[in-house]
Amino acid sequence: MSETAAQSSAPLRARAEIDLAALRSNVRTLRALAPGAALMAVVKSDAYGHGAVPCARAAVEAGAAWLGTATPEEALALRAAGIRDVRIMCWLWTPGGPWREAVEADLDVSVSGMWALREAVEAARAVGRTARVQLKGDTGLGRNGCQPGADWAELVSEALHAERAGLIRITGLWSHFACADEPGHPSIAAQLSTFREMVSHAEQAGVRPEVRHIANSPATLTLPEAHFDLVRTGVAVYGISPSPEIGSSAELGLRPVMTLSASVALVKRVPGGHGVSYGHHYITPGETTLGLIPVGYADGIPRHASGTGPVLVGGKWRTVAGRVAMDQFVVDLGGDEPAVGSEAVLFGPGDRGEPTAEDWAQAAGTIAYEIVTRIGTRVPRVYVNEGQAG
Repeated sequence: MSETAAQSSAPLRARAEIDLAALRSNVRTLRALAPGAALMAVVKSDAYGHGAVPCARAAVEAGAAWLGTATPEEALALRAAGIRDVRIMCWLWTPGGPWREAVEADLDVSVSGMWALREAVEAARAVGRTARVQLKGDTGLGRNGCQPGADWAELVSEALHAERAGLIRITGLWSHFACADEPGHPSIAAQLSTFREMVSHAEQAGVRPEVRHIANSPATLTLPEAHFDLVRTGVAVYGISPSPEIGSSAELGLRPVMTLSASVALVKRVPGGHGVSYGHHYITPGETTLGLIPVGYADGIPRHASGTGPVLVGGKWRTVAGRVAMDQFVVDLGGDEPAVGSEAVLFGPGDRGEPTAEDWAQAAGTIAYEIVTRIGTRVPRVYVNEGQAG
């Protein structure tokens, strides 16, 4: 019996079940939406909380040609895990980062300014290997990326000089949308126009990139004109809609990959007027039963969902009663008495009537990205459907 199978059959305080068949299906769905482009599965932040290595492998099995991470350390960990026959790009660099290790591991490194280009070139010179470098333009997001105009012209010129010297290979030109999750937002067309201009300048100067890319998950789903050579899909790989404005997961043909559940730790009858949890923000309206759910904000359950977070217990939706504490919270069972050890489902695909990550996002006033990403390491990831049949 595999470790994950053993985990699956053992009683656990809490578990995050990761359905790799759902992930592979999502990757195939997204590939079909951008048939003329390769697909990058973004596995940053431990694959949005789902587990980077198992999810990366499943995505590649389903046809992802690229993997993407934020930090170089995340990308190097994938290589160390034996993921080698796929391109891996990382884009969040700071001075003094592991440039040499990245060049040796054949990673694509993103460069947004002259300091980063210099460090990539020095790393290539030091290890005697050509660095794979992608140039990022700031087309309007205002975060990372080189400004258009003179700054971009200088970066392109110096990168080409390093390429002619055999130190780097300019493998990509790329950028990132600010508002692709808001269909019709005027910045979308403006950014696309700027991106095309920046690409045109680079190519006229002599850059011959392997890939040009700007599309994130929402752009992959809604903006075929933004697909270019590569689409970078993050949250959609994990079956979560990038925005309710675009549609629900089901409407987009995606299936949520993570199901978060816990074992009910205590059921007890209490009288009316009984305070519940810190601050007594919830007082029982009458005699009732309370159920103790043994997860809290140390496990990633948002404290902002105190009094609002939904949980399926005994086939019924319950709501967090009072404050979410560090390790536990309480639900009012309304007189029902499920057995101790019964399953409490915080979120999942919704097939069994359970809440979804989007329901928790609404309850906490945030986005579903944060709900899944914040689930902590105290919660074991249990992988199901690991084979390629799904």
